[in-house]
Amino acid sequence: MKLIRIGNIENEKPGVELPNGDWVDVSGCTKDFDEDFFSNDGLEKLQSYLTKKEHQLPRFNKKDRIGPPIKRPSKIVCVGLNYAKHAEESGMPLPKEPVLFFKATSAIVGPNDDLIIPKGSTKTDWEVELALVIEKKASYVAKKDAMQHVAGYILHNDYSEREFQLERDGQWVKGKSCDTFAPIGPYIVTKDEIRNPHNLDLWLTVNGETMQKSNTSDLVFDVSHIVSYISHYMTLLPGDIISTGTPFGVGLGFNPPKYLKPGDVVELGIEGLGSSKQKVKNLL
Repeated sequence: MKLIRIGNIENEKPGVELPNGDWVDVSGCTKDFDEDFFSNDGLEKLQSYLTKKEHQLPRFNKKDRIGPPIKRPSKIVCVGLNYAKHAEESGMPLPKEPVLFFKATSAIVGPNDDLIIPKGSTKTDWEVELALVIEKKASYVAKKDAMQHVAGYILHNDYSEREFQLERDGQWVKGKSCDTFAPIGPYIVTKDEIRNPHNLDLWLTVNGETMQKSNTSDLVFDVSHIVSYISHYMTLLPGDIISTGTPFGVGLGFNPPKYLKPGDVVELGIEGLGSSKQKVKNLL
């Protein structure tokens, strides 16, 4: 299934994109896609609901706004330097263990919402990433059991302010958590629709110029390893997002570096997960 949320900010309704492309309103089955939905067998119940009522369900207008496909989760856990070539372009050694950092959930926006450059920023950068959504609570999970805890996958642009992240004292979270720095979606694509998450093409362009073009086969630590690893340091709750890292081609890696400015247009996508588009604007 492709789970989608449609409507104005803070007033989105849960929906599903059908194989024929229609967006159907499933608010008669669940009030939203959130922790309660995933922790109470929501995916199974939703599939049964669709089987019985698909043709009777109201359709959304395809011109309506697409919101983030999940209501604000408890946390976003990100993995840094998880593509071999990206670690190389960043001038950093390949990590021996996953590099973890948090991204504030207040940064979440819809896939096509504007990117707002924060006050004082001169180094706002892009990062196309494969993210995943947790379905079942995970604590001290073995790698062999990790996929039982995954609901599906999401396209994520892990925007980063490099000065805030790397040139100020403290942890990376300051450069990762600005408002609008986590556009996700358009969908949560359930894991049954993605045959192999470690062989997906992903790409990103700025003003039509290709900046990132790679494949998830370059991941240093695979999805199962990441879920298992993180679960040994914190409990993952249903609906939590894990973002698995970005490939080479970020602005920081160019010589000289390239950063976003108002008027730029960023487009990105991952095979099977759709695409998104953000217009870059200054904070008013």
